[in-house]
Amino acid sequence: MEERDNFGAFLVGFLIGGITGAVVSLLYAPKSGEETRTVIKEKAIELKDKTAVTAEEAYRKAEQAANEAAAKAQELLKTAQSKAAEALKKAPVVLEEEKVVVKAKKAA
Repeated sequence: MEERDNFGAFLVGFLIGGITGAVVSLLYAPKSGEETRTVIKEKAIELKDKTAVTAEEAYRKAEQAANEAAAKAQELLKTAQSKAAEALKKAPVVLEEEKVVVKAKKAA
């Protein structure tokens, strides 16, 4: 319970500090409101462009990773199929060997 009180006090202090900082920065801003809005707009456009580039890179990397995973899955599937085919070829031989072993145990 005490932790919640401490967190609440921290949160209130954090919010008050943030609001105070915003007000002080607006009061002491060296630029006019129009200039500040222009700078904010330019920065927003710049950030949007960077985000688009980053998203494209992430999409490209994800697509490449998906293609590599699909190729590995195909390779593993082929390996599993060939091992299964080998096991099916050996099955009759192993079955006959086991029959011989069982007959030998029954005879003994």
